[in-house]
Amino acid sequence: MATEPVNEHTDQLPGDRDRAGGRDRNVTGQAQNQRPRDRYGRPLPHGSEGEVERVPDDAVFSAAEGLEEAQRLLDGGYAFTAHEVLEAVWKSSPDPERELWRGLAQTAVGVTHAQRGNRVGAARLLRRGADRVEPFGPDAPHGVDVAGVAAFARSLADDLDAGRAQPGEGVDPSGMRLLGR
Repeated sequence: MATEPVNEHTDQLPGDRDRAGGRDRNVTGQAQNQRPRDRYGRPLPHGSEGEVERVPDDAVFSAAEGLEEAQRLLDGGYAFTAHEVLEAVWKSSPDPERELWRGLAQTAVGVTHAQRGNRVGAARLLRRGADRVEPFGPDAPHGVDVAGVAAFARSLADDLDAGRAQPGEGVDPSGMRLLGR
């Protein structure tokens, strides 16, 4: 039985790289970037040694595992990878919690944009994430410190807007504490 090409213009089969666009594809033909990444999540050329471990697209974390791993990554300066972990929890979370995990992932990727030097995008994502987590209040699921996360995100966004924080290497994601103490 022959496999049908994913792209009729290139005769690409599932799992192949798209010859026309250079995109990686998974076995179902969906775009999936498998290139190694730098510590801020930017793709490096194929064959390069990545600076971070990748979180597989099909990764599954419990809420507790995701919070612990994401905090470890934030503490180490790896906001992009923390975002990938939080996104994995978001994808498998029950409906009442989805906006919480979405907001946590957005705050982490907002920090990533600040680390990459994108001041405007970072501030927008940080505020959007804060707006999503804050409604969960002091009784947020899994002990998430939504007030602390929202305060961190808004403070960094305000500092970026006012020029008090310089985007790039100096942005420290370890101040984002996911759990209350």
